[in-house]
Amino acid sequence: MKLHWSPRSPFVRKVMVAAHELGLADRITTQRTVAAMLKPARELMPDNPLAKIPTMVLDDGTVLYDSAVIVEYLDSMAGGGRLIPREGPARWTELRRHALANGFLDLLILWRNERAKGQPMTELIEAFQLKTDAVLKSLEAEAGAIAAAPLGLAQITIAIAGDYMDFRFPEIGWRARCPKLSAWQSGFAERPSMRATPIVDA
Repeated sequence: MKLHWSPRSPFVRKVMVAAHELGLADRITTQRTVAAMLKPARELMPDNPLAKIPTMVLDDGTVLYDSAVIVEYLDSMAGGGRLIPREGPARWTELRRHALANGFLDLLILWRNERAKGQPMTELIEAFQLKTDAVLKSLEAEAGAIAAAPLGLAQITIAIAGDYMDFRFPEIGWRARCPKLSAWQSGFAERPSMRATPIVDA
């Protein structure tokens, strides 16, 4: 399997952490692909018309995107139900928490792109800040339940969001604001899968 990959992308990292946790990382060949918002990767478009990463090309030529779809495929390869519960309340809780964390990563990337402009839109920056405050409050309120849950897609994505804030948004000071979530995330970040897949600006 070939994965269009970048060490800067938290969404690519989600796929790779999942692959390590499922024992499938050695079956993935990574291809460095630069996918910038203002400079679409034309070489990626035949596989993904949106020119976004991660994009996975299976051995039979089938193409999968985005990160959640790829992780679900990997989970099925490993027998199913390991990172995404198959049914019942646990499934919907997992998917809801993942949707929050995944949407938060989207927000952070859009925020980073906006503040890189010469004249960022004040109202948009304020909206990002307001939503970030709400997300952090929600995650901190659920920190105990998140920590107690079995390893899953939501935990992986939440932990990656914590690292991404440390990497790109240290001024948010999320750890001081979310002590319970921070304590859990720090422990999760020591998992071999997380240590094998650091976000780097390279």
